[in-house]
Amino acid sequence: MTTFTAWKFETADGAQKAVDAIKGAERDGLVKIVDHAVISWPEGGARPEMHHSNEDKWRGTGWGAFWGILFGGLFFVPLLGAAVGAAAGAITKAVSAVGISEDQLENIRAQITPGTSLLCAVTENANMDRLGERLHGLHSTLVATNLTDAEKSLLLETFG
Repeated sequence: MTTFTAWKFETADGAQKAVDAIKGAERDGLVKIVDHAVISWPEGGARPEMHHSNEDKWRGTGWGAFWGILFGGLFFVPLLGAAVGAAAGAITKAVSAVGISEDQLENIRAQITPGTSLLCAVTENANMDRLGERLHGLHSTLVATNLTDAEKSLLLETFG
């Protein structure tokens, strides 16, 4: 099963630390990372920065475009106003293709503030219990996922 998750961290480098933990878990066969992006907003920074790492070179271009659309939708389109309504509609359509609703997009936007970071990950075949052990203590908050309510509850319970 393919899962999209977005995790907020209370520090600008928290999401990168989680990437290191998830990559270790992948090496141990606990999860397959399809792709991920880190958005960090350093304290005092004018705007957030996105770092994308295409795990799958064959699909990397498509994911790069997706992350660009997501990042643009989160931080640039709202600043431009109603003149770009069609662009906002295209962004909503693109992110809804991976199960992100407009409400979730708004929630993600509201969560990322100076001094915080966000890890957006697309994963497959995760062993949630063991993966949760690896990420325990990183002080994250799940802000968006395409999981069902039951799967989301299990994920939140597993990751504490």
